[in-house]
Amino acid sequence: MYRIGELSKISEVSKRTIDYYTKMGLLKCGRSRNNYRYYHEEALADLKLIEQCQQMKMTLHEIKDRMILLKSNQVDQSVLEKQVKHIRNEMKHLHNELHEVLQAMDTLGDEDKKRMLKQVSPQALALFQTLMVFSG
Repeated sequence: MYRIGELSKISEVSKRTIDYYTKMGLLKCGRSRNNYRYYHEEALADLKLIEQCQQMKMTLHEIKDRMILLKSNQVDQSVLEKQVKHIRNEMKHLHNELHEVLQAMDTLGDEDKKRMLKQVSPQALALFQTLMVFSG
């Protein structure tokens, strides 16, 4: 178990942000006899999930819905539909960006193209390929 300062240090998330997430219901904490807040290991995983969702430009309310869905055994169809819609929109946006990058790369020479492709991580390259398959 971690006190808020320890969780902040380990997760590299400010105490103020952790406090805000707790008040929003994104993080759960317990209280000690002396009224200190204590966070379980699960809070670290939750903070990582929040960060990943924010990188996908999800709002905190959307993140909260996703966390509820992931932690429950029941599936709320409307929440699931919202998440699928959000992912589709992100995929369209990424597809458009990818298309622009590919057009720009066509103007480069072979050596410059190779150098650019080396800078792309294997995960990003796999994602690009998947996006190309799914977006037609």
